[in-house]
Amino acid sequence: MTYLSGKVSYRSLMIPLFSLMLGLIAFPVKGQQNIYNPIPIKSNGAISDRLSDRDIPTGEGGFAKDYEIDLEKGDQVAIDLTSDEFDSVVLLLGADGTTIAENDDGPDGSTNSLLFSRITETGRYIIRVRAFGETGGGNFNLKVTRLRPVDR
Repeated sequence: MTYLSGKVSYRSLMIPLFSLMLGLIAFPVKGQQNIYNPIPIKSNGAISDRLSDRDIPTGEGGFAKDYEIDLEKGDQVAIDLTSDEFDSVVLLLGADGTTIAENDDGPDGSTNSLLFSRITETGRYIIRVRAFGETGGGNFNLKVTRLRPVDR
């Protein structure tokens, strides 16, 4: 350090302070993955997408992709997930990450998934699409339908 009249100089303090500040700032790195960011989907909406090894690892050898949806108390939803390329599983998660409902195989005996749920709280929910176990990934179709009572 440089001393002037027994005191520390301004310049000698600024260089180490600036270096410390640079160490605290996060600079983006080329090739770095994005932070968790679910894909928005509307009720009564459909999406065609692809599940791959670039999606969220499940810890079971497969991968998952998340979609966020706003639902209201009293809504009844059908979530239909179909794929010819992998054994699908669909989950409906609450804002706090708890599993509201889950379905592996639909009622038609196929490996497609069909989930019905009644919403008890207004809020943002996550629909998670994933492959069963280590069945990989591939193309899929996800359809969310808000069910309405039939007028008589």
